[in-house]
Amino acid sequence: MRFLSLAMLAAAAVAPALAKSDSAYTKIMTPDAKCIQVEMNEEEGWAVSKCPGYKGIDVWVGEGDLRAMVGYGKNGNEEMAYQRTFPLFNTTGETVEWRLKDGKPVATILRWKVDGGPDMPKGEMLVVTQLEAGNQCWIAVVAAHKNKNANELARQAADELAGTVDCATTEPEIVGTPDHDIFTTE
Repeated sequence: MRFLSLAMLAAAAVAPALAKSDSAYTKIMTPDAKCIQVEMNEEEGWAVSKCPGYKGIDVWVGEGDLRAMVGYGKNGNEEMAYQRTFPLFNTTGETVEWRLKDGKPVATILRWKVDGGPDMPKGEMLVVTQLEAGNQCWIAVVAAHKNKNANELARQAADELAGTVDCATTEPEIVGTPDHDIFTTE
């Protein structure tokens, strides 16, 4: 009986360290996503939309110069994540995967479609963004077109890295087989 009690105590001590990770999904920039355009400049060719995300968290989507930017939360358009995009022409996918730890969103995974134009690199990239107010940034990038298990790699990166990255000093981790023609941290 004493052995069973010690085993139960050991299991209870380990349990808090094993936070349960899960996913939730929302849409952006589709008719059913209920996004609203909050800013637009036709002359300069840019626009900013805000979409409802998981449990009402705002998803800010900026588009300009044939490139997209995305940030999350009340001030998502002021976050470091929103200031980043791929250098080549790109658009976002329609589905945001929210990575949850014990029901709380800690990261997102969003597919980006990159197309540099004729004779330029093309591909799909998964961007993992840390959801920490004031410290929100890309924490990992996975070349989906080069990795058969890209979604699993992105989820693993989100679960391991979210909440540990100092956005002011860290570049996103390139996970899996890279595509340096589309994204490099050098």
